[in-house]
Amino acid sequence: MLEHELVFALREIALLGGILGDVELSSSELGGILGISQQTASRRILELEEAGYIQRKPGVKKQLIHVTESGSERIKAEKEKYERIFEMGSRMRFSGTVISGMGEGRYYISQPGYTLHFRSALGFEPYPGTFNMQLNGAELNKLNILRNREGYTIPEFSTGDRTFGSVRFFRAEISGEPCGVVLPLRGHHKGVLEVIAGENMRQKLNLRDGDEARLTVFLDR
Repeated sequence: MLEHELVFALREIALLGGILGDVELSSSELGGILGISQQTASRRILELEEAGYIQRKPGVKKQLIHVTESGSERIKAEKEKYERIFEMGSRMRFSGTVISGMGEGRYYISQPGYTLHFRSALGFEPYPGTFNMQLNGAELNKLNILRNREGYTIPEFSTGDRTFGSVRFFRAEISGEPCGVVLPLRGHHKGVLEVIAGENMRQKLNLRDGDEARLTVFLDR
């Protein structure tokens, strides 16, 4: 077992609420979150327990897991490492795998309540749709740190009977092309970095699903 894999599993349990109290979680559910098999997830839970990072007990249908004080300290130590690195600079670099979205980005990005803010801060009219990067491993830790940065915030707004959630976004650059990174402030991000640009980045950069992409996020406004 690699230490970073153990910390990754511990962090996901904490994000589910395990750092605040008992969380009902099966090994198959954890496997789905981590992208591993049920058997591997079950071993991961046992290893976390043996390391003293979690405690578990039987629940009504599933086991109840909570992060121990030792586990909490391990997460804090990991967070502090990354914060020390990124506090020294004004940008963060991400590497991920190009994936297709669900097609919802086109609808949301086209909403005037979002578009006006994007145009003002980023200097371009967003192409209707998002360029999506799946992050894994240490890149997920960086994404969590980015979520706590200031950036630009668009408050929740309504149009008729539809409410659109608040988002935070940052100026960014991919292969020398200006773009922006959008982070919804509600819902589970599932490790996907959503990128907007003035053009279709897939076509512009000739990228397909499965290709690796690198992106720089600028933390200053």
